[in-house]
Amino acid sequence: MMRLQILHRDWFRVLFLAGSLSIVTAIPLIDASSASAATAAKKSKQAVTSAETTAQRYAEAMGAGNKVGVGQLDFACQYPLVTAAPHGIKSYPAESDLIYDSCWQRLREAHASTLVRTDVGMEVLWPSNGELVFFSEDLNRYPASAFVTDLLGLTPPGTGFNVHIVGSTPLPSASFRLRPNGPIVAVPTTLVKLSISYQDPLTAPVTYAAGSVKWTTTIKRTRRALKDITIQWVVLSGLKKHGFAGDQAVVNLPVTSGSLFGSGNQEKIPFVTETSRALPDSLVWWGPTDVPGLLTAAAARAASFPELRDRAAMLNRVLIIDPNQAEALMVLSRHLYAVVLREAIPFHKLAVRDPALALVVNEHFWNIYAQSTRMDLSLGMEMGGFDKPTTADYLYRMLSAMQTLAVVRPEQLDNQFRLGVALRWNNDQKPAIETHQSLVKAIPPERRAGRAEALIQLAWSRINKVAWNRILDDSDIQAAYQDADEALTLADLPLDKFMAEYTKAYSLLFTPDRDNRAILERLTEAKRWFTEIPGQTPDIWSFFIGAESLKAVLDADPIFQPILAQADEKKG
Repeated sequence: MMRLQILHRDWFRVLFLAGSLSIVTAIPLIDASSASAATAAKKSKQAVTSAETTAQRYAEAMGAGNKVGVGQLDFACQYPLVTAAPHGIKSYPAESDLIYDSCWQRLREAHASTLVRTDVGMEVLWPSNGELVFFSEDLNRYPASAFVTDLLGLTPPGTGFNVHIVGSTPLPSASFRLRPNGPIVAVPTTLVKLSISYQDPLTAPVTYAAGSVKWTTTIKRTRRALKDITIQWVVLSGLKKHGFAGDQAVVNLPVTSGSLFGSGNQEKIPFVTETSRALPDSLVWWGPTDVPGLLTAAAARAASFPELRDRAAMLNRVLIIDPNQAEALMVLSRHLYAVVLREAIPFHKLAVRDPALALVVNEHFWNIYAQSTRMDLSLGMEMGGFDKPTTADYLYRMLSAMQTLAVVRPEQLDNQFRLGVALRWNNDQKPAIETHQSLVKAIPPERRAGRAEALIQLAWSRINKVAWNRILDDSDIQAAYQDADEALTLADLPLDKFMAEYTKAYSLLFTPDRDNRAILERLTEAKRWFTEIPGQTPDIWSFFIGAESLKAVLDADPIFQPILAQADEKKG
């Protein structure tokens, strides 16, 4: 069959890409946008202030997982130590002191919401089983430290980030008490801006795209891989004279202690006019032109993963960076289509050894199923409350990939085959017919086998429309018969001849004045070709004549008894 030949060519191409993976991934990644690089270069020519250095050290310590370094630069961590000592502290606690673990744990709790995975169906993102940093809420809901966590900085799981000083401006002095009801002290305060550039688009944190619709469950919000973001940090200075071991500290999280006012409100410590946070207007996302070689190699790498979840996660990650990445679309749609086909096996329970016949059997199962029950083709994991993806989840995800691939690479006819079938299963009647009509036109007459198969697919798209709508005077049912008849004249293989005759018989079920003798003639011819198919068995023949709508007609008319009896006898 033509599709199997095309599949072999596609698979060779993917293997070739996989062989190039080690070469492509060796290419250095772009580590910052041109705007950030220019700003950093300009800043490097200026004197770096101590406040800017403090903010940079804090961010780099976070990314390195340096608990001691973070604890010694974090105001919320140092403040309790100072207030607990009557005369302050002269030096930092020893590196083994549990205060650093306590401060680190508090930061982890503040970052926990960024690690909540909400994977549904086939929407999982790479890293598939590790911790994925996803900023799913407004950015002002997260502390600045969430954007420079060790999950993003350490290798692995991340590949790190670069920190560049953008600049700083003075703020009104921060104020706080060191003792309940004690005097308020004020210290110089600086707002420092740092540019954070994530080095790897495959492990970079994820956000929703700008302009995504919020507060709705009917529209999927577009996700993007973050490349650059600017973070502002509040840095306090002149702390030593107030009993701190260091003279500067970063205000990242607020101090949890504080006196209660008469109104019941807790005193804010320290009181500052700004907060350490990300600047929403500074987001830059990874795009298609940033690392095209890496994306191609990642698609090839995904094809080699043994687990479907890992494959889908990597391909989804590639596609949020470049939604039109052809290799990723090809691998994702082909693999999910294969999964949908395998999902039919537990239902029909047939052991089909010949690959071409297995493809036809599994497709036919979903053709018939799509005409009636449709539950497994329409009920997704989230809607049904299931703990794993359903056939519908595979169908929905592969449909979008196939549709995009059809635009990006319209010449890839194998995708057109699968897209038309997927639209048919999704009950998109008109698009399914139009897709297969275009496919027939795209295959020249001299490619007889390919054109024959395309005509059979077109016939089934027409049949499923009429079978679902039950409008028996629909002209598509006569057209389906003609398509199958033309396919018969072009077909050379017994399997294609069988499907052409069987399709003609099945289409006659939905004609206004059904002719059972004509159906019997077509089924008799279909049976003749069926016996010549490699790997055919009586059980498989029984499967085809046991299709719900067909069996209802065969059981009701005695003229079909010889065919039914023959099938029952061979099964026995």
